[in-house]
Amino acid sequence: MEISCTRCHQTVPTGSCYCPVCGLPQLVYSADGSQGPGQPDRWNEAVRDAASVEWKPALRSALMLAIPAGLLCSMLSPIGILGMPLMAATAAWVVVLYVRGQRPAWITMGAGARIGLVTGLVGGWTAAATTGVTLFAMRFWFHQGSFYDDIWQNLVNQQMSQQWTSMGADAQTVALMKAWLMPPEGRAGWLLAAVIMLAMALLLFAIAGGALGARLVARSRRPEI
Repeated sequence: MEISCTRCHQTVPTGSCYCPVCGLPQLVYSADGSQGPGQPDRWNEAVRDAASVEWKPALRSALMLAIPAGLLCSMLSPIGILGMPLMAATAAWVVVLYVRGQRPAWITMGAGARIGLVTGLVGGWTAAATTGVTLFAMRFWFHQGSFYDDIWQNLVNQQMSQQWTSMGADAQTVALMKAWLMPPEGRAGWLLAAVIMLAMALLLFAIAGGALGARLVARSRRPEI
């Protein structure tokens, strides 16, 4: 009897325990309608093993790759917007390294997303801490505060003001926004919000990258039982 995979809907050969495309474990039924001997136990065991995460090797791989990626993804990093796909690629690579050390070498997308979550947390916090330390060092250790103050004033007076005006804000609203952003408190609040948004974006990209990495691994590997 021909069956289709419930995940990718591709045809699964008769008697096969796994989808040949995505690697999802399949229930096999005999001709009389009963399940094959031992198949439910093997299927449940395969799903349980693939869905669980051995966190010690996973954390080792996440720390090894997420910290350098977080340094590169900081707000003042020269790679800029490329930090988001870099974090996604990092999470996917963490999943690949994790699966290479597992037997059977297979993982579900949910487990990959959880590994990506941990990778994103480590990378996001590293990026946020690196941004804060860099700004502090440039202002108080290297005495470059006036340089960043000039950049901030030009940003608020020109780019932000033009954006607010194009969005329909009147002169009074623009002046109020400038008065809120120009003081040190307003600048610090804006930077804090930007750092939090950066960390959250890196986290989301890492989760997606971990799930994608698990999907790619599932296409190329499947456990032997």
